[in-house]
Amino acid sequence: MAGDSETRLEHRADGEQVARQPFLIGVAGGTASGKSSVCGKIMELLGQNKIDHHQRQVAILSQDSFYRVLTPEQKAKALKGQFNFDHPDAFDNELIVKTLTDIVDGKTVQIPVYDFVTHSRKEETVAVYPADVVLFEGILMFYSQEIRDLFQMKLFVDTDADTRLSRRVLRDISERGRDLEQVLSQYINFVKPAFEEFCLPTKKYADVIIPRGADNLVAINLIVQHIQDILNGGLTKRQAGCINGYGTSPRQRQPSESSSRPH
Repeated sequence: MAGDSETRLEHRADGEQVARQPFLIGVAGGTASGKSSVCGKIMELLGQNKIDHHQRQVAILSQDSFYRVLTPEQKAKALKGQFNFDHPDAFDNELIVKTLTDIVDGKTVQIPVYDFVTHSRKEETVAVYPADVVLFEGILMFYSQEIRDLFQMKLFVDTDADTRLSRRVLRDISERGRDLEQVLSQYINFVKPAFEEFCLPTKKYADVIIPRGADNLVAINLIVQHIQDILNGGLTKRQAGCINGYGTSPRQRQPSESSSRPH
């Protein structure tokens, strides 16, 4: 799961060098609310998407990469659109915690690759190298307190339900070859109820709520400025490295994003 760590140092005012810890940002919100687009816009405005993966200072991870391996019975239901992928139990939270812990420790991590057509985890993985800032997006990023408490900043992307549904219908039909009836049935039976029961209540944990997603450039620019301050060393060690009781950890350089999309 983890590889070697490459210590990243910062200079204190007294001249002493200390290990630098990554700043973890959780990004939650309903299905097709624009979480990935918000993260992508942040990367674009920071100029990180034009930098080689091994040189980037900001990494993006997706909760969608961490769906559990389904049993044959569960997979059969999934292929019929009868499995609830929006329930907290659908995710491998133990692996998410281990991944985030390894990132905090400055290790390179291997992220699973999930196939949304076959509803299965592929054999290959994607390496994510240590970065100064890590964005981790997903519908239920704030549901588990153990995971929620690992983030120094929490963002909630708040988008109109009709807009989210229309985006999801277009995405599932065009990208996953599903028919309209199946998409709507899954939304009514699983997606909408799960959003109301598990996702929406976590909005209260957010430090920043972003209405309209990636279209809200005012909110995104404020977040980008905050991240830029972190990258430039503008925040104090306590603000950027010792929040939520964490000490400092070995740091490295870079990230690689997971591009999987939610069910």
